[in-house]
Amino acid sequence: MTFTRLKTLSLLVCALLALSFPGYVNGATNNNSKKGSQPVAPIEPEAVIEEVNAKQLEKLLADKDYVAVFWYARSCVTCDKVLAELEKIDDDTDSFGVDFVKINDKRLAKQYGIKNFPALTYFREKEPIIYDGDLMDEEGVLDFLTSLEAMDLPDRIEEVNSKILQKIIEDTDFVAVLFCPDHETCPPRVMDKQQCRKCAKALQELENIDDEADQLGIGFVKIHDEALADEYNLGNLPALVYYRHQTPIIYEGELQREEDVLEWLVQNKSTGDEDDVIEDVTSKTLSTLISNIDNLVVLFYDHGNDDSMTVLEELEQIDDDCDKHGIQFVKIDDAKAAADYGIDSIPAIVYFEKEIPNVYDGDLMDEEQILKWLLGQLERDEIEDVTDEMLDTMIKEGRVIAVLFYDNNDKKSQKVLEELENIDDECDALGITFVKIDNPEEAVEYGINKVPKLIYFEKGIPTIYEGNLEDEEKLLKWLTDQTSSDQIEDITDEMLDLIIEKMPHVAVLFYDKDQKKSQKILAELENIDDECDQNDIAFVKIDDDKEAKEWGIDEIPSIVLFERGIPHIYEGDLMKEDELLGWLVHQKRYSEIPEVTDEMKDKLVENTEHLAVIFYDKDDKQDMRILNELENIDDELEKEGIVIVRIDNAAEAKEYGLDHLPALIYFENKIPALYEGDLMNEDEVLEWLLVQKKTATIEEVTDEILVNLINEHEYVVVFFTGPCEPGETCDHTLNALESIDDELDEAGIIFVTTEDTGVAKKYNVKTYPRLVFFRNRDPLHFTGDLDDEDEVLAWITDDETLEIPGKIEEVNVKMLDKILAENDHVVVFFYAEGDKKAQKILNELENIDDECEEKDIDFVKTSDDDIDKEYDLPGLPALAFYRHKFRTIYTGDLMKEEEILEWVIDLHESTADVIESVDRKTLQVLINDVEHLAVFFYDDECESCSDILEELENIDDDTDKHGIQFVKSNDVKLAHEIGIFAFPALVYYETGVPIMYDGNLKNENRVLQWLVNQKNDECFYVGLGHDGHSAKRGNNFVPNDYKPFQCCPTKLEKSTKVPKMTAQRIGHSEGDQGKRPIGGGNFQFAGSASKSSGKPVASTKQTKAPAPKDSEEDDDDEEKPLVKVSYANKRSGGSNKPQAGKKVVAKDNNDEESQEVEKSAKQKSSKKSGKLNVKTGIHFFQNRLKNLYDIVFQDFSLWE
Repeated sequence: MTFTRLKTLSLLVCALLALSFPGYVNGATNNNSKKGSQPVAPIEPEAVIEEVNAKQLEKLLADKDYVAVFWYARSCVTCDKVLAELEKIDDDTDSFGVDFVKINDKRLAKQYGIKNFPALTYFREKEPIIYDGDLMDEEGVLDFLTSLEAMDLPDRIEEVNSKILQKIIEDTDFVAVLFCPDHETCPPRVMDKQQCRKCAKALQELENIDDEADQLGIGFVKIHDEALADEYNLGNLPALVYYRHQTPIIYEGELQREEDVLEWLVQNKSTGDEDDVIEDVTSKTLSTLISNIDNLVVLFYDHGNDDSMTVLEELEQIDDDCDKHGIQFVKIDDAKAAADYGIDSIPAIVYFEKEIPNVYDGDLMDEEQILKWLLGQLERDEIEDVTDEMLDTMIKEGRVIAVLFYDNNDKKSQKVLEELENIDDECDALGITFVKIDNPEEAVEYGINKVPKLIYFEKGIPTIYEGNLEDEEKLLKWLTDQTSSDQIEDITDEMLDLIIEKMPHVAVLFYDKDQKKSQKILAELENIDDECDQNDIAFVKIDDDKEAKEWGIDEIPSIVLFERGIPHIYEGDLMKEDELLGWLVHQKRYSEIPEVTDEMKDKLVENTEHLAVIFYDKDDKQDMRILNELENIDDELEKEGIVIVRIDNAAEAKEYGLDHLPALIYFENKIPALYEGDLMNEDEVLEWLLVQKKTATIEEVTDEILVNLINEHEYVVVFFTGPCEPGETCDHTLNALESIDDELDEAGIIFVTTEDTGVAKKYNVKTYPRLVFFRNRDPLHFTGDLDDEDEVLAWITDDETLEIPGKIEEVNVKMLDKILAENDHVVVFFYAEGDKKAQKILNELENIDDECEEKDIDFVKTSDDDIDKEYDLPGLPALAFYRHKFRTIYTGDLMKEEEILEWVIDLHESTADVIESVDRKTLQVLINDVEHLAVFFYDDECESCSDILEELENIDDDTDKHGIQFVKSNDVKLAHEIGIFAFPALVYYETGVPIMYDGNLKNENRVLQWLVNQKNDECFYVGLGHDGHSAKRGNNFVPNDYKPFQCCPTKLEKSTKVPKMTAQRIGHSEGDQGKRPIGGGNFQFAGSASKSSGKPVASTKQTKAPAPKDSEEDDDDEEKPLVKVSYANKRSGGSNKPQAGKKVVAKDNNDEESQEVEKSAKQKSSKKSGKLNVKTGIHFFQNRLKNLYDIVFQDFSLWE
């Protein structure tokens, strides 16, 4: 009896529990006819995304502002996969203040408009938004949940936390942030404190302009975070901060005057927010802009002037870049306004910084140079990341800068950076701009091999801080001492080289700090340091005897002025500082041919692309007269980029075989050419130098020069003329051979001529003229017809001519590029000249050269400067095997030639069945040379890349069949250059134009289908897809830089003889032409009418093999089509969606319907009437039914 009561009571309690918690109780099932009790399942760990029921969700929505709800169903096949992806971002959503939950309730889902599962709804203040993106893309979901657009509520300024604010600032170009006290300080509806009342009142007023700001593209949010406000030094709250491209500006006015706030926001917003259109302004507007905008660039132009319009077109390309850096760009067509600002010549660019004008005097057609100049004008007041170009610009401008070289992935760097943030404001007060740079190559340039390291620059002169960077107080004291010190800076030899390279005018005192004379002179020169600064001449000193000798300085102390790298030696009295100052200023203002030592000349030959050297005797009056004449062409040579110097050194002249002075030798890329004309005729000299620079000519050399060339260069062709007068046969032959000099130059072969016979006799030249080819100092005589330049060219560039039997040929970079382009199988040994280990390896490799030659494998070696950087090598020496331009680096022991030979032969005989990996240089060659190229970009930190790559390997053979070359690259830098910041990524190049794949890379069949569609489509896209949104947003985000633009060929009627090329929008009828659409459409070139031509498309392009069908086992979403963006009126701010009544034409390459319609165009009746006949009408109807059947019955995603 008792047992029965207990049993009944237990049943009753269980029933009550089941009724109370229906979502947590599962009934017994009879699945698959299984009988009996099932073992108790182990308790599963708590899910990351919390499960809720209807009541719990209702309470959550009532209590929380931002809630993400994942809807799923038991019968949903893909829900578990999607949930697993979304679990990865649950912690991130929590940190952004978004509650993420999941629910299995179809009835409730239906109330919120959810019909298919899985689904995601985002509730903002109880207002739901259904996410229509790819749920498998967890990063995309996270971007959606944390974006400003997702939080935007009408007539409300949204509240955010610090993490969301940071993301909004990174993702949004323009955002205004109202900082208020914490909720603990000012609880809702409690106004007992003045700052609380101020904040509430300001918020009430600013709500009135929220929508207007939004329409202007300015986000508006609020944050209750006193700690963050203190971190930003905002002072009393409330405070309004405006972020323009992440650069903050604090509003100093009255927050309760909302109209003033809105005007301030508009004035400080870069008006160039409409892509690629520089805004036209009136004189009155310009005056207002100059008064209210800190950084303003104005183009004064004339709409009717061709030069003005050409310049404007160039400047449109940097408008967006200026916007990103907070520089507003406007233009004005007003001659009176130009005259008011002192502009005499139009077009002209004037930069206004806080109302102070600065006229740009550079090349207006060089938009990149203009952009660099503008960026150099900006002032930075926080520790900002800069690029190497920005840093160089800031240094060249002589700013006072503290630069932290760091590694973003290094813990010590991060720790130091945190400490240095504490003294950023103090540095601002000292007038020091504090920046940081994460660039190992730039660090090495300054002799920094280990980071973090800090360098202080003042007037371009670097000083390395040797103290502890984690002690910010000591660093601040050191920086303070640097700014207050008036001493001439002491530098190292590495710093000197860098300063000379980067600064236009540098005065260098070579001295000995232990020498009394040096100390006395230094004390005098300290008096003119400030005057040098005022004249933009950097003044430094160096105590380094070795460095002095490298520049040919034998007497210490000495002063050398470097003007754009060209040295001028001061020969006056160093104790008379005023005379020295006058000389320095004179040299800067007036151009003279500088006197150099032989060591200086050698350095200039090494580092200067175009150099003219006058060898003379300063004690000879005739030489001095000639020198005075040549001074007249110095300015013209400088404009042409030719440096001219003079040297008084008879011994150095003899080394070049110069027996009579004065003489002139022109060096181009270290190759000398002797001037044989009259040096007194400066016009003739100028003309000759310009011809040498601008055209490929066979250089005239002496025997001494020739010997140096043969010893220093791999390939030298010499035309020995013997004594040769103008008009003789040898002269005519020489003129004919000039036509092949360009081709030889491109192949890295030097071509010279000489009348001297000393070297000719040494190499058994008995008759003249004679052509001899020196290959690694080994001569080969040409025995063909010298008057047939084509035969000569073919002989020189023939592989048998270039090859030296029994030796591995030494080649330069140009020749190596040629060999790799023309030969299928090449082995290359990369090494550094003078490396003893490399020489031992070469001795071993010589033993397998013949075996490689038997297999038709070319074997070469190269030791050019920076060859490891040029070919992206991990180090030197290195051995690589190239098959059809694709490289494989040998990782074994380079001293074991037998193993190397086996490795080479195996690679030669194997068939590549994987996607080839390419280095940067090879990829750039492929992009330029291969018509259809698919590139899979990945990086080493990408976890999913290997799995995706494994899937894509399955379609490598298929892409080959379709004529698409498939390669992979982990060159992150190259990917960034084309706008790719998220990995992995797939880019298809058609004739060098990139198109980004925006679908699911894990579905290899869809990838293949997409690639084939791109190749087969006569239309092609210019630019990457989706407005650049495929790139992950962040510090490197480049909005709208790579918009897709579709170009399609059009077919003309047979009767059209001279087609008129006009751009028309696809899908817009003639009647719509008067109404120019805001977004625009895609363009096609058409004749006078848009009728189809007599020939169908199939006649101009071969029928392509059908691509394999997609496997429906994949649960990925349908591939999204490329977004089509118009370039017409981009700044209108309108939508890119098609307008009502206007069609957007999309072409399906595999659509049979289009082929049938094209075939029908052959019928005369169709041509005349423009209508389909009965037969084609039936075909049309049949295809429509077939397409409908495919959509309804074969797309399984509709039935999930």
